[in-house]
Amino acid sequence: MKVKYSIIACILISLTFVSCRFVYTDYGNGKALKITTWDALGYYMYLPATLIYHDASALKWFPEIDSTYDVSGGKLYQANKNEDGKYVFKYLGGIAVLQLPFFLVSHTIAQNSAYAADGFSAPYQYGMAFGALVYFILTIFLLRHLLLKYFSDKITALSLLSLFGASNVIQYVSIDSAMSHSYILLLYPVLIYATIKWHEKPTLFWASTIGWIIGMATICRPTEALMFLIPLFWNTQNKEQSKLKWTMVKENLNHLIFVGIFGLIGILPQLIYWQIITGSPVYDVGSKWTFLNPFFRVLFGWEKGWFIYTPIAIAFIVGLFFIKKFPFKKSIIIFTIMNIWVVISWFDWNYGATYSCRALSQSTPLFAFPLAA
Repeated sequence: MKVKYSIIACILISLTFVSCRFVYTDYGNGKALKITTWDALGYYMYLPATLIYHDASALKWFPEIDSTYDVSGGKLYQANKNEDGKYVFKYLGGIAVLQLPFFLVSHTIAQNSAYAADGFSAPYQYGMAFGALVYFILTIFLLRHLLLKYFSDKITALSLLSLFGASNVIQYVSIDSAMSHSYILLLYPVLIYATIKWHEKPTLFWASTIGWIIGMATICRPTEALMFLIPLFWNTQNKEQSKLKWTMVKENLNHLIFVGIFGLIGILPQLIYWQIITGSPVYDVGSKWTFLNPFFRVLFGWEKGWFIYTPIAIAFIVGLFFIKKFPFKKSIIIFTIMNIWVVISWFDWNYGATYSCRALSQSTPLFAFPLAA
């Protein structure tokens, strides 16, 4: 039987990340696991607010929760208080949608045990922590499948080991597990898979899937809307392929309508929430951008430098010069340039407590392709 090195790599990575989760849980220190805190609380609050307390605007339940579990960081910055006295969650709700299956399991366990069914006791913390691991394991095995379409088994194995062994993804999958980055990871290989399937045989199903994934990613972190560049420029690596691509698009123009419809369905939960709470489907959460004066220190600075604290990122960029023959050439090059520019243009360039740049970690699966090349 031929050894599948890439399978072994996936298993080793999975075991490493799961082990790290157990180590950082540290059962012997007497402290309960607590990951739905600070920014992670902002993404998570939708679930207990709507499904347990049925109060997503007055938040009368939250002071008692915060005094019991100390999750806000001392001040409820995770929600803005409007003039009418209603609170509006500052963070978007896409992560809560992805966390929902694990929340429901956790809530069922809490209701049938001695734990408080309050959304923040141990079952919920473990549910969110191991939910991130479930999504991650799905991510690496799907990414393996995609890489094998273009690269050998050994190259795929080495690329996966390097990618996840030398980047800060482990921080957000195995430690700060309730942050947005770990849950978004899976959306990238799923989008690439749907994109490949559509180009192999255009169907409304794959067009709809592409739209929904982009919409869902957008209400996880709005900057992930740049995902649309991946299917848009896929299979345009040269003039001949580009001509075939746009001919295919013209022959299936109705598919674009389904991409738009399902993209809207993807973002609809957020629009409905804003409409109910604020009376408008659009709400300014207060982010600021300096696109004409980006902070290159995010890439090169000693405080957070991506290239300094995640040096394998240099190989990601070098790899862009080796993907000329592949159908993902323009998709990855254009997305990478635009994504990095947006990330380094955010006014709060520190991106919280982290070395390297955590805002680039969720798109790590995409970098597997230039790294492999």
